[in-house]
Amino acid sequence: MTGSLTVVGLGPGNPDQMTTEALAAIAAAEDFFGYFPYIDRLNLRADQRRHASDNREELVRARAALEMAANGGRVCVVSGGDPGVFAMAAAVCEAIDEGPVEWRQIELSVIPGVTAMLAVAARAGAPLGHDFCAISLSNNLKPWPVIEKRLIAAARAGFVMAFYNPVSKARPHQLDEAFDLLRGYLPVAVPVVFGRAAGRPDEAIRIVPLAEAQGGMADMATCVIVGTAETRIIQRGENRPIVYSPRYFRGGSGSDGA
Repeated sequence: MTGSLTVVGLGPGNPDQMTTEALAAIAAAEDFFGYFPYIDRLNLRADQRRHASDNREELVRARAALEMAANGGRVCVVSGGDPGVFAMAAAVCEAIDEGPVEWRQIELSVIPGVTAMLAVAARAGAPLGHDFCAISLSNNLKPWPVIEKRLIAAARAGFVMAFYNPVSKARPHQLDEAFDLLRGYLPVAVPVVFGRAAGRPDEAIRIVPLAEAQGGMADMATCVIVGTAETRIIQRGENRPIVYSPRYFRGGSGSDGA
């Protein structure tokens, strides 16, 4: 008997930012797999079971969830933000790709969520108003020289960049290295948004020019958004400035639409 597996995005942490689709999927599931802090966000019933594990055990977690679903369980794997952005949806797909053929028969659903860069961008204004990309600065799954090449390519192409996994205890230096690299390709006045815990009670939003951006301004709960030469700041006196990237490119013509 084959069950089902649903991968759910819990959003950035504010319960109001969780979708109704995600809430319905959580209500329908029996067993929940996820990283300890994400499992702790759930208000589960007495008949629902939690299986929490460390953040570095994504594939182990995915395989355990798939095994339970293959045996008929209604299983839910939870991720913070959106499960398809540097999160568990890819790990589940990888496990299916490498696993036994019966796992391919499991009913699989991926429920999107508000990811960190969207939550931070909304609090800052509209820094993602034009073309942008997301880059994980973690070199756990790819070498640092590859990250450097992507940073340079994005800067040269004029993409706004959202950095996930900017620093950790094992990688305290890499965000500073990224900023130093980008200063060679971007104007030093480009705005950098540090968004920590966006939408939660301990939210902290900080906006500085690239010239002043430092790795110590972020931790693993921070999403960093680096603008382009097109990105603008609207000063508002005592209120936090608005950061936005215009929908048009200076010197271009036409509009991208609504």
